[in-house]
Amino acid sequence: MTQNRTGGRILVDNLVAQGCDRIFHVPGESFLAVLDALHDMPAIDVVTCRQEGGVTFMAGADGAMTGRPGIAFVTRGPGATNASIGVHVAMQDSVPMILFVGDIDRATRDREAFQEIDLPAMFAPIAKWASRIEDPARIPEYVARAYATAMSGRPGPVVLAIPEDMLTEVAEAIDRPAVTAPAQPADAGAVAAALDRLAKAKAPVAIVGGAGWDAAAGRAFAAFAERCALPVAAAFRRQDAIENDSPAWAGNLGYGPNPKLVERIKAADVLLVVGARLGEATTDGYALVTPDHPGQTLIHVHPDPEELNRTYRADIAICAGMSEFAEALAAANAALPAFAGADAHAEWRAWSTPEPREGVALDLGQCVAAMRAALPADTIICNGAGNFSGWWHRYWRYAEKPSQLAPTAGAMGYGVPAAVAAALRFPERQVVALAGDGDFMMNGQELATAIQHDVDLIVILVDNGAYGTIRMHQEREYPARISGTGLRNPDFAALARAYGGWAETVERTGDFAPALDRAKGERGVRLLHLKTDVETITPGTTISAIRAR
Repeated sequence: MTQNRTGGRILVDNLVAQGCDRIFHVPGESFLAVLDALHDMPAIDVVTCRQEGGVTFMAGADGAMTGRPGIAFVTRGPGATNASIGVHVAMQDSVPMILFVGDIDRATRDREAFQEIDLPAMFAPIAKWASRIEDPARIPEYVARAYATAMSGRPGPVVLAIPEDMLTEVAEAIDRPAVTAPAQPADAGAVAAALDRLAKAKAPVAIVGGAGWDAAAGRAFAAFAERCALPVAAAFRRQDAIENDSPAWAGNLGYGPNPKLVERIKAADVLLVVGARLGEATTDGYALVTPDHPGQTLIHVHPDPEELNRTYRADIAICAGMSEFAEALAAANAALPAFAGADAHAEWRAWSTPEPREGVALDLGQCVAAMRAALPADTIICNGAGNFSGWWHRYWRYAEKPSQLAPTAGAMGYGVPAAVAAALRFPERQVVALAGDGDFMMNGQELATAIQHDVDLIVILVDNGAYGTIRMHQEREYPARISGTGLRNPDFAALARAYGGWAETVERTGDFAPALDRAKGERGVRLLHLKTDVETITPGTTISAIRAR
């Protein structure tokens, strides 16, 4: 299309050309021309959110599920600053997203006009690319480049400022066709070198999941790992990298991992790391696997050459796409010995089977077990940050990607917005939002978005009356000196009903399964308010035990 159009129309037409079918936004006067163009564009579902942090969390989650950028629109100043949390999460999580920020008109720039911020400068440190579109005729170029940048190499967020007068200016522009991420085949010699190292290994372990990982990569890598019984561990909050029922699955790294898996990683002579950056959480502060890893061979596979040898010395560095590398492994006829995958999987099964805890009125481990029995295997579990998530990280059994939406950046308030995005993207699947009490209050207002857009999801809200993770660290460093971590909460069940949802409060273990069954019988937003004791601070310890140490 080349006829004269407003910048707003050109932008919407080019989003459609790139395959965009949904945007998340909070409306702003700075991009009214875009909203007007969307009025005549039924191909795009417009999801109206209640706070800009919810907008970018939803868009990032959508990008994580589809592999193409989730699209977000917010206004300048307060809208942009609120939205920045989701940009940071998308960057640390390596997921594609494009944030369009309505900007002041071009003629008033640099006068500190109303809500003015230098948006490219603000977002540059936390985005793959941040820029401003000055000419409406160049919108197709910028949109195509944004898609390409967000998807290529290590996926991540792009931020584009769109001045409001540019969006109303009429121009002639040539639309660009949809771009795709470039293929990144694995070098045959590098794959052969990696297989040779594995063939000589005594106790190798794979660590997988991260940039560019998708369901195809998971299936191919699992087929390879099962053939040689290679133990496969997931990086932090990448537990849907392969199906957990795979006999090669060894569990997850991050906070509170299986001690037997930790020992297996320490004892490994070869580490095959595919997709993971080996960040701070995955490596327990760069200590479980050290940057120089003496005595261990590191084969590091990543789609971005800048990530290879950035922090970790790689004995074999392979720049390749995840599915391309995994498929090359699966297709190889290398003769490999049988490793210890069966033992590692048995250790994980024992670790992920919750035992009843004595003296606990509401035992979250047994709640997870009840959920496993009642909900479909392909349920999508969405959580924010907090100790509450540890029960599901340990005891839930994740299916093929996407079945886990959880911020590796550790941002609170992610679970409910991510669940809204998941329920919209996969309306036929069960979606569960997990939230702590502090976590929920960061973005619980997006229940209104869920109700408005008629989505089906279950919210499990764990209420212990505290910022539990910080309380745990507080007790470790300053035992019994509680300061600033207690919370006085609303009646969350009543709050959910006020939004228009169905809700119940659960205070005892035996009441959870029947309440979950009743929730399953309803539709729309269903919230279970789980009231727990902060004393039971993690699946493995208590406040009293931490103080005693």
